[in-house]
Amino acid sequence: MSTITTEELSATTLLRFATAGSVDDGKSTLVGRLLHDSKSVLADQLEAVERASAGRGQDAPDLALLTDGLRAEREQGITIDVAYRYFATPRRRFILADTPGHVQYTRNMVTGASTAELTVILVDARNGVVEQTRRHAAIAALLRVPHVVLAVNKMDLVDYREPVFAQIAEEFTAYATELGVPEVTAIPISALVGDNVVDPSANMDWYGGPTVLEHLETVPVSHDLTRCHARLPVQYVIRPQSPELPDYRGYAGQIAAGTFRVGDEITVLPSGRSTTITGIDLLGKPVDVAWTPQSVTLLLADDIDISRGDLIVPAKDAPATTQDLEATVCHVADEPLTVGHRVLIKHGTRTVKAIVKDIPSRLTLDDLSLHPHPGRLTANDIGRVTIRTAEALPADTYADSRRTGSFILVDPNDGTTLTAGMVGESFASPDPVDDGADDDGWDF
Repeated sequence: MSTITTEELSATTLLRFATAGSVDDGKSTLVGRLLHDSKSVLADQLEAVERASAGRGQDAPDLALLTDGLRAEREQGITIDVAYRYFATPRRRFILADTPGHVQYTRNMVTGASTAELTVILVDARNGVVEQTRRHAAIAALLRVPHVVLAVNKMDLVDYREPVFAQIAEEFTAYATELGVPEVTAIPISALVGDNVVDPSANMDWYGGPTVLEHLETVPVSHDLTRCHARLPVQYVIRPQSPELPDYRGYAGQIAAGTFRVGDEITVLPSGRSTTITGIDLLGKPVDVAWTPQSVTLLLADDIDISRGDLIVPAKDAPATTQDLEATVCHVADEPLTVGHRVLIKHGTRTVKAIVKDIPSRLTLDDLSLHPHPGRLTANDIGRVTIRTAEALPADTYADSRRTGSFILVDPNDGTTLTAGMVGESFASPDPVDDGADDDGWDF
């Protein structure tokens, strides 16, 4: 059997990162500069930007237009939607999400950062750490993004003074550390001019750290194959029943976390039945071991009842199954989420009915205080919820696994995504109270 080595995996490392910051801090310009200076922009794209910039009376290309693709974004000079871009250097591949800075687009920042391994938070050197800076730091902490870069932008407008940078970096780092952000790297930049974005700045010889791109290329991306809780949500049961494979029965899915090996004893949840892995097929070939985020097919020793939505886990490392979930959520729909709301919860590949039993608190993003028992969450609100599900779900806490500790709530009537959730403790909240909601028809 063939096995892909850790060295081969490292050679094709992918980093997902997001940008965030207040309005006019230069997020889109930074992303444009990063793409331009790393030679990741096609000639026709650059020509289109040059024409659009000239039409607006600008002498130089407005690199922000490389990511601000919506007409409303170009007209208003702001970012509204999350803009995803793919680029690569000889050292690493990247997927970046340029997220909006407006308060009313908080949900977009949550969307962009939910899968990020690094977040770049921009600060205007003239304004320092502001309310929106703290808000984005709080969201990064809430989503447990492992790496945060503080990009102190527009240093050219403060004469590249080191004390300005040092004061902002110290204030932000102290605040982020208090929130539980594990790592902060502060970099002074000018996205407009290009200082310390891809190439080192000749204007800030007092700074000896990495440029933005250098840090993105070298920041450790965790591929620990031993410490993760192995999880495989079953997407499809493969039974060809062909003359060549009359008895083949495989369970296909993308490994959400950890590692599976031939010979491992596994348990299937929520049934709790156990068996042993007898084979792993990857890209049509048998292998001895597979890990996240590979898509594989597992072959098992026993023919047990397994279907889409089940979760395959190590027998000695199975999460608890429960019908009562306590979670931190970000509400993303215009329709409010209320106590007693009947929803569908999608966790991994499983979708079941659920009821919002309680909303213990809503986070006030201005000062990170908690508003107890608000009764509802409106668009962009972050709060704590208690959910009762119709069937038991094998959910990890979000602190243990961002993939199997997350879920979405869906409107059962039209399929609209209502809320993104993270299981377990994030921000402390008051004790829930019995609201006495009428659960007729959805009594679990």
